[in-house]
Amino acid sequence: MAERSTAAVDVADNSGDEPLTAQADQSTADGVAKNRERDTDSDEAQGSGGAESPGKASAPELHSGHKLARRYRLEDCVTRLDGFSSWRAVDEKLRRAVGVHVLPADHTRARSVLAAARSSALLGDPRFVQVLDAVEENDLVYVVHEWLPDATELTTLLASGPLEPHDAYQMASQIASAMAAAHREGLAHLRLNPNAVLRTSTGQWRIRGLAVNAALRGVSSDTPQRTDTEAIGALLYAALTQRWPYENDAYGLSGLPKDIGLIAPDQVRAGIHRGLSELAMRALVNDGATASRHESACATPEELVKAIGEMPRIRPPEPTFTAPPEYQRTTYQQGSYGRPAAHPGATQPVRTPPPPLQSRTGKALKWAVSALLIAALGLGSWQLADALMDQGNSDDTNQTQTTDGDDNNSAAPRPVQQLSIQGSQEYVASGSAQAPEDVGNTYDGDSSTYWRTKKYAEGPTLAPYKPGVGIIYDLGSAREVSAASIGLRYAGDHTTVKLYATDSLTPSTGIGGMKEIGTADASGTSLTVKTSKTVKTQYVLLWITAVPYAPTDGFSGSGYKQAITDVKFTG
Repeated sequence: MAERSTAAVDVADNSGDEPLTAQADQSTADGVAKNRERDTDSDEAQGSGGAESPGKASAPELHSGHKLARRYRLEDCVTRLDGFSSWRAVDEKLRRAVGVHVLPADHTRARSVLAAARSSALLGDPRFVQVLDAVEENDLVYVVHEWLPDATELTTLLASGPLEPHDAYQMASQIASAMAAAHREGLAHLRLNPNAVLRTSTGQWRIRGLAVNAALRGVSSDTPQRTDTEAIGALLYAALTQRWPYENDAYGLSGLPKDIGLIAPDQVRAGIHRGLSELAMRALVNDGATASRHESACATPEELVKAIGEMPRIRPPEPTFTAPPEYQRTTYQQGSYGRPAAHPGATQPVRTPPPPLQSRTGKALKWAVSALLIAALGLGSWQLADALMDQGNSDDTNQTQTTDGDDNNSAAPRPVQQLSIQGSQEYVASGSAQAPEDVGNTYDGDSSTYWRTKKYAEGPTLAPYKPGVGIIYDLGSAREVSAASIGLRYAGDHTTVKLYATDSLTPSTGIGGMKEIGTADASGTSLTVKTSKTVKTQYVLLWITAVPYAPTDGFSGSGYKQAITDVKFTG
């Protein structure tokens, strides 16, 4: 009997804290420019371990227009290798593009591919291209995954040159954080290469083929964390130098010169950021080549995340503005309208303007203005004298009146001061965290970066999945907090935010033991929480209890979700 199992992307968003145990042969997948999967790499170039033989199974006879499960219509074959094929397809039920890997059910890797796909789907991390379906039926095994039409492979990006330091920093940070989260759940990639890393139109980095690509190729490793960490180092090396850090050419990049070993990126190309160069070498130290000036090696993605966090934040480049062209006066404005143009090369005489107001009309105008000034002076003198006389008559009356000298001072508004944020930490009341590594993006001054929630199947209220999600901010010392302005990524009905005063970044009490500062709702992309009474505190919890429905974007699928781009406190 055919076996069928559907793994929806959002099933993991609310799946609790149980660790995922399926290892899926500790495998991974490949990728393609503009989302077209290619087989341009090799395990030797990647250095990711051996691959088992594909067995005697042959690739199934499929063609464009073929339908799987009466739903997935195959369109373009993008890979055909080792007894399996990969396709761009259309999900006719949801009317969207998807990717599909297909192989015979009797293929030697069919079992491991199914296990890898189901484990990857259960992770539910939006930083990975999501597995949507893993099915065995009609003597076929196929895996359906997201297709991102707006994403570009790192291979394509590097074809035009190395990345800017800020882009390379963001790529290394996001990829390392994602892989650290995957390894915590027992999943490895093992084929993390430029074809498997995508950048969306919003600037977010996504990883394709977690566990699945390696299972398709039969790749395994005795040290999966070390293998993936070295792969991240190779990606950063390539992003900085536009060279592959091994002797063999791969992924459209030239390898290093033979017989010189692994040299630091800042020795390959001038002007490379020193901190990023050393970070790449600390990850690539697993290959055994490290200069004495480098710090200790990073053998796991978690250690790499820690090393990135210890680096000074690399700011994005300042936008360049083109100066407007110098203002050119027209010939009409210059007073030459109707006059013949001068011959080329001829010097035009400069007309001397007549003295001002020397005509008969000008003289009359001067006399009229003089008369008005004399009349105005006379009238002003008369009014001044009358006012002084009235003041003398009213002295006795004014002596009986009382005035409060503090009235004007009390009515003066208190100046508003923006409070600086010294630190932050995600607050988890129950279940799993949302994106603890991204909390700093909410006050880094860059509205393109953000901290996001997971997506939920129902809403807007997060309960009963979670009582809420949020971030605690450290203001450095006890400060009077009167308001908070919050930038939101998704609009819609509706977002609810509450502010609480708490005792530390790791509160000793739950929400019920904290003092509420204020609350507000919003349906747009900005929200302001004002307090009826100023509260003095060092630690402020921004607590989200409702999020709007948002469509699929370059970072996560459709569902109830929200992301915070900027947070500012005033007091």
